[in-house]
Parts: sequence; structure tokens; C-alpha cells
Amino acid sequence: MVTPTAVVALLALALPLLLLLVDYGRGVAALSVTTVGSSYQVDTGAGLVFKVNQANGDVISILYNGLQLQDASKFSQLVSGLGSATVSASTVSGTAIVKCVTSTLTHYYLARDGVNAIFMATYITAEPTIGELRYIARLSKSALPNGIPYSEVNGGTAIEGSDVFMVGSETRSKFYSSVRHIEDNVHGVSGSGVAAFMLIPGLSYETSSGGPFFRDINNQGSAQQELYWQMNSNHMQTEAYRTGLFGPYALAFTTGTTPTVANYDFTFVDALGLPGYVSTAGRGRLTGKVTGIAANYTVTVAWSNSAAQYWATPRTSDNRYVSPYMKPGTYTQTLFRNELAVATATVSVAAGALATADVAATAIVASATPLWRIGDFDGTPVGFLNADKIEHMHPSDARMAAWAPTSAFVVGKSADSAWPMAQFKDVNNGLQIQFALSAAQAAAGRTLLVGTVFSSEWKSDRKVVMRCGKKPAAIPTVPSFRGTEKCQGTATA
Repeated sequence: MVTPTAVVALLALALPLLLLLVDYGRGVAALSVTTVGSSYQVDTGAGLVFKVNQANGDVISILYNGLQLQDASKFSQLVSGLGSATVSASTVSGTAIVKCVTSTLTHYYLARDGVNAIFMATYITAEPTIGELRYIARLSKSALPNGIPYSEVNGGTAIEGSDVFMVGSETRSKFYSSVRHIEDNVHGVSGSGVAAFMLIPGLSYETSSGGPFFRDINNQGSAQQELYWQMNSNHMQTEAYRTGLFGPYALAFTTGTTPTVANYDFTFVDALGLPGYVSTAGRGRLTGKVTGIAANYTVTVAWSNSAAQYWATPRTSDNRYVSPYMKPGTYTQTLFRNELAVATATVSVAAGALATADVAATAIVASATPLWRIGDFDGTPVGFLNADKIEHMHPSDARMAAWAPTSAFVVGKSADSAWPMAQFKDVNNGLQIQFALSAAQAAAGRTLLVGTVFSSEWKSDRKVVMRCGKKPAAIPTVPSFRGTEKCQGTATA
């Protein structure tokens, strides 16, 4: 027998489930696309309504549960705005599509019934003239005041170009919001009972450039709350740009919880026929075992060619990896010990196939035993002075330890953490290392390896020279740069 009390209890238990279904499931209204003035209005039927300007493809309004999240003075847009575009709207296979076309670019806004996200994809045949491809959601600062603290610059004073600011006693910059791409699938901003996130599935990086350890702007808090996906840029360009399809990716909205990419279904794009899109059925994979790297290092296997890039992390239990689904083709496979490349090979991927490609560390620095070493050849400055701070503050920041040592670095006595992670011509130039060699060691030819993860300028009078040597150091190739991304180089003496 069900008593009134039991009915009340059952209703109470059911209520949270009902609320959850209303919040994340299908709303009362169905997905729709309509023309409102000079804009296309897309209603997902679940609380998200956004408008796209029909003249240029800017998002000019984002209403989520009745709250306006779009900034009123600057709009959300690709690059820095397309200027003008041919904008059209349609519905295909249950997906609302707003398509924005220029002579070299097609950008898609996509929406699904009952899903509070603006899905997107961007197809290019040429790099934008500003030298970078990005989507910037310029959101309301009052609605979404909480961004990444290191990149909150509102009210600050510019101290380097127009990108680095002093806010109180701290240096801040949009560059300090960066996260390595291998770790960056979700980043966002929030307010009271509302949050916005950029969602980047792993395959969406395939047409970007720079590899797994590239990092770029995610956020800037100014008069607006800017949320980025930087698809490529010249901030630290280490390889040629790729063209083709970037995405799908999404600007997702929640009541405050941080989502994962797995919470969202991106497979609906299979049915849309987007240019450059390759479904899982048209891709292949690689698998294999990694050897030659000690267990205390992080291992990454990466693949790249002129059209695409991918990466995977082997299982720690057996050092085996399985690649993402890759476009068919021939790739350079690179094995990384932390961020240092220690092996390369040429591999091939065929549609519908799973091929084996074992890989072993072969680079000399992966196995050589040096007479002495400062730090570790792992492609990063981790462990050196100020390395724990450099990604999130300017070198001049008062929170940094003094860059100029008061005495020479003595091998065998000085701690690695006493060696500065960066050398600046006008700040700590002329760093000295003291070490002793036996007569037999001094009689043999020796090579000095200098691993650089970031070089902004090398001049002929700024070489690494050993007093006992006769040959000056070679000059590493230095890529174009802005920001805090990484490259590699060696110098021989």
C-alpha cells in the first residue's frame, strides 16, 4: 500500500532527476532558425538563443537562460572579424547551420536541438592576413567576471607592447593563460550560476601547427571577458601553417559546472558534408610499443605531415600506445622524452587499417653519460631558477627570484635550481660555469650541448665559448615568436 507520505517521498526523490532532465535535456521549444532584423537567430530549445549578423558573421547576442552573455560593444568573431561575408542559414540532418563565406574562408556555426552549445568549424584555403587563425568569444564581463587570473589585465598599465600589463604589483598578460595543446581540451570563464567553455576535441588540433607542446592564448580579461581558441598563430611559429578544416569545436554554456569533451556528441558533423571533413570510417590508426625511455619521464608519440598532426600518450603499464584516428597518408613519427625529441621514423596510415609502428629512443642525449650536466635534457627548463613562474608572469615581475647570480655556478656543488632558466643580454649576461677535468678528460675532444627551449635572438658575439676550446658555438635556428612557446637548439664548442 502506498501511503500519502510514501508518495511525497517518492516525488522528492524524483524531483532532482526531473530538474536535471529539464536543465540538460530537450527544452519545451524545438530547435529553430529564424530571421530577426538583419540577423539569423538560432534557438536550441534548451535555454540558449544566439544571433549571427547576416552582413559579417559576428555573433551579436548570446542569451542563456535569459541572461545576456555577449558583450554589447565588441562581438564574438573569427580572426578579428571578417569585415564582410556571405552569410546563409539552413537546417541539415537536425542541425541548424549558419554559414559564413569569404574568398578564402568558410566558418560554420552549428546548433543541435536541446544542447546549450554553439558548435563551430572553420575551413580555410589560405592563412588570414593577420598571421593567425583564432575564434574569440567576447563575452560580458559583468555576467562572466571570473577568467584565468594570470590574464586579467583590466585596469592595468601596459609595460611591454600592448600585451603585457602591470596590475597592482603583478604582471599579467593574455599569453599567461596558455596551456599546452596536449592538455588543453576545455578552458572557460564563469559568473554567478553561469559559465562558458571552449571545447576542443583532440582531433580538432589536427590542422593546427606546432605539435603537442605548443601553447597559445586562452583568455584575456579586460573590459570584456575574452575566451579564445587559437587555431594557429605566429606567436611562436615552429612549422608551416596548415590549411583545411579546423574543428569541430564548441562554445558551451553551463550553470557553473565544468564539462568534459565527452559530455558532448560531435559525431553529428559526419552527416553535414563539411569541406575537408574526414569521418572515422575514412581514417586509420597506429599502435606500437615505446622502449628506451626511463619510467620517470613523460612519454609522447606524435605524428605530422604537411596536412595534419596528432599525438598520443602510451600506457604506463606496458608502454604501448594507440594513435587517434588519423587521415590516410605518410607521417613523420616523433618520440618525445618529456618535450625532447629522441627518435623519428617515417610511418604510413591507411583508411580502415590499424598498423604497427614500434619506436625506440635513439637520439644521443637519450643515452649518453656526460662528464657533467646541469639540469636534464628533456626539452624543458623545469628545475632551473624561475622555471616554475615563467609561464604565468613576466621576467621583471617582483615575484621572480633575482636573475643574476652573485657567484659562478660550480659543477658538483651548486644546485640546478641556482642556474637561471633564461639568460637576458642586459640582465644576466656572462653567466659562468666552473668545472674541473682530469688530465685524461682534458686531453680528449669534448662536445658541449646546450639545450635551448626558447631563443629570441642569437648574435655572432653572443656564442657559447669554452675557454679550453677553439671552435665557437653554432647558432641555432630561431623561429618567429611571441609569447611563451618552445623550440629546441644545440651549440657545440
